[in-house]
Amino acid sequence: MRGTRTGVAILGSTGSLGRQALEVCEWFADTHRPVALAAGGNIRLLHDQIRRWKPEVVAVYRRSAARQLRQWLHAEGSTVKVLEGGEGLVEVARWENAEVVLVLVSGLAALAPLVAALRTGKKVGVGNKEALVAGGPALRQLLKTAPGALVPVDGEHSAIFQCLMGRRHEVDHVVLTASGGPFRDWDVGQLQRATPEEALAHPNWNMGPKISVDAATLMNKGLEIIEAMQLFDLRLDQVRVVVHRESVVHALVGLRDGTYLAQLGLPDMRVPLAYALTHPQRRELPIGRLRLEELGRLSFEPPDPDRFPCLQLARRAAELGGSAPAVLCGADEVAVRAFLDGRISFLAIARIISRVLEEHVIMKHPTLDQVAEHYRWAMHRAEQLVKEGDEEVRPCRPC
Repeated sequence: MRGTRTGVAILGSTGSLGRQALEVCEWFADTHRPVALAAGGNIRLLHDQIRRWKPEVVAVYRRSAARQLRQWLHAEGSTVKVLEGGEGLVEVARWENAEVVLVLVSGLAALAPLVAALRTGKKVGVGNKEALVAGGPALRQLLKTAPGALVPVDGEHSAIFQCLMGRRHEVDHVVLTASGGPFRDWDVGQLQRATPEEALAHPNWNMGPKISVDAATLMNKGLEIIEAMQLFDLRLDQVRVVVHRESVVHALVGLRDGTYLAQLGLPDMRVPLAYALTHPQRRELPIGRLRLEELGRLSFEPPDPDRFPCLQLARRAAELGGSAPAVLCGADEVAVRAFLDGRISFLAIARIISRVLEEHVIMKHPTLDQVAEHYRWAMHRAEQLVKEGDEEVRPCRPC
């Protein structure tokens, strides 16, 4: 018997967001308990989490890693059920004793468990951009009809979600804020020589490698534009982006009478994670508090399209609609990985994504299964472009 505590499933428990989610569960140990965990392949950390939290079930996406974990647990006499592959993630998302599901895995692997959790009637906290962006109109329709409830975990969308309570009919537009990342003051020449280590050094947020690079290119903000359109049923012209270096104002909602509602707070992802767990209530959190008198100033400026072409590519994908957002996500996933591996330069990320988008034949109304096919096509084509290794995509070498 679980008593009165809320069962929580965390998909992506070994990632940056997943580890923070478990920290929040520790704060809320009197009311919440992780009953199901899922990870990609970091089974050493997952093993530690199993020992600490004693979940009922775990899933490992990489099948060979799942087999290794199963051997370790068997040797210890553990009765924890170990699932594997994409179907294992789906089963964790549907787990009967999990009332709240946090979908924090990266990439399109999140789409199937997200859909499964919503169709099963769970409350779902989503910290994955790709699934929401690529899912398109099919996912938007599901959000309207599925018995489950969705609470955004992405900081900006959580802020919009909270500002919109009871005011959807009053909204004129929303404003997403971007810190500008580590390269916000670099010129194009410097960007050509940017290294993965420099791209990962985000000035305000502690995030995983993929989203850190997306923050450096501002692709994360481009994906958030499409994400906001899906979550809040907005047109492209109703979603704006400003660079806000301080990362204190997380989003603003512009109302029809010209006024704004804004959510402010310290840059800490544990706040939206906690809200996803306790929504519609709030609980006191053991974190620092924002002191307005110490801020000095809050700055806002338009993003530079020359330094951040990925933002424009995302807007283009949003305009094209249909399968284009899925292609954008797939190409970005491969290009970012290639940059982190030192195979292409920083500026080549945008060039590869642009090429893939240009070559793609748009399908206007893809099903969720077809979305996955377009995503995989984009990944394959982007990888081909990386392997071609022409001068435009090669990383700069020191003289």
